[in-house]
Amino acid sequence: MSTITRKFNILFGDRYLRNSILFTLVMLIAFRFLASIPVPGVNPAVLQQFLQNNEFFSFLNLFSGGGLSQLSIVVLGVGPYITASIIMQLMTTVSPKLKAMFHEDGSAGRKKFNNLSRLLTVPIALVQGIGILTLLARQGALPELGLGGMVINVLVVTAGAMLITWIGELITEFGVGNGVSLLIFAGIVASVPSVLGQLVQAYIPSELFNYVLYGLVVLVVIVAVVLVNEAERRVGITYAKQVRGMSTYGGADTYVPMKVNQAGVMPIIFALSILLFPQMLAGWLIESDISWLAEAARAVNFVLQHNIWYPVIYFVLVFGFTYFYTAITFDPEAMSENLHKSGAFVPGIRPGASTEEYFAKVASRLTFVGALFLGLIAVLPIILLSTTGNTAVAVGGTGMLIVVSVVLDLIKKLDAQIAMREY
Repeated sequence: MSTITRKFNILFGDRYLRNSILFTLVMLIAFRFLASIPVPGVNPAVLQQFLQNNEFFSFLNLFSGGGLSQLSIVVLGVGPYITASIIMQLMTTVSPKLKAMFHEDGSAGRKKFNNLSRLLTVPIALVQGIGILTLLARQGALPELGLGGMVINVLVVTAGAMLITWIGELITEFGVGNGVSLLIFAGIVASVPSVLGQLVQAYIPSELFNYVLYGLVVLVVIVAVVLVNEAERRVGITYAKQVRGMSTYGGADTYVPMKVNQAGVMPIIFALSILLFPQMLAGWLIESDISWLAEAARAVNFVLQHNIWYPVIYFVLVFGFTYFYTAITFDPEAMSENLHKSGAFVPGIRPGASTEEYFAKVASRLTFVGALFLGLIAVLPIILLSTTGNTAVAVGGTGMLIVVSVVLDLIKKLDAQIAMREY
């Protein structure tokens, strides 16, 4: 019996694993069903034209699983929850109480931390809902909404965001893998048939070179994502020998793995959230009666939609947030202390401050490579769009990065469950 057959037999033969997989599939189907329910009064033709003329919102549509293209009740997706989680993690740098809750208080502390993230999700979803609905109403994708209509629609999309967040947490608790990541994954995969359909429809013999180029780019990006996600720097450590009675303990050599891409896709998602705010604000102010304010709003729109500065700003934000997020999640001081307490040390490096400085230096070098990679992946759709002129190829590297990362993580978790049942 082959290894793959044996793993499949364990996977679907075990009742708990089988039920977890089925529960995950049912929740993903429910998410796709909700994504197909539009907000009342939407004009699909105007909405599609707006998305085609706006590169940023067409990329944002990718993360909402096509919810933005249909203006569904879950148009915000898990974006507000992710933004709230990132803000809460940023707050740990200025609040010792939150830092202790997140890092030191165990499962109870993490539960309180997650509850605070959920509470913060609500106002973020309200603000994003107001911004997107107002912007689309001014573009003609929605009818003129009075105060009552706006309030109802904002409450609907906010409730949709909270419902999707709840579904993601249910998948994490009772299903397989990380629920929020799987929902983003499902949204991206759901857009693949329509993208392929657009490519087939738009095909003409003169575009053959562009299609071959796009296929090669896809293969290169997939290989690069796998290599960077799995790449790690193994810092060698040695445990000091300890003599207890007539026995000697320790003296073993091992290593501490440090990933090249420790931040994952969080910097890209956070950069998108940051770029969304000035676009929404400019959408509100572009029709202002104050001339200089309207001109400033038009300038912001131009920079973020049609100018070379948009990919530059996007790259810089992703690059900077990669360093920032890694600095929050990776603590060289705590790592140095833990090694010292366990009687381990890095050969050739003094314990204490020298070890902390060494880990910080290694992390900084690795983060530079990871930040450069994420920045290039983020702007890849814009490069492809300007090269081929085909909006269908603008799915780009960000979507592939998320898909490949989620698949690798899911495979690792399933392998761990299978290994636990084998032994």
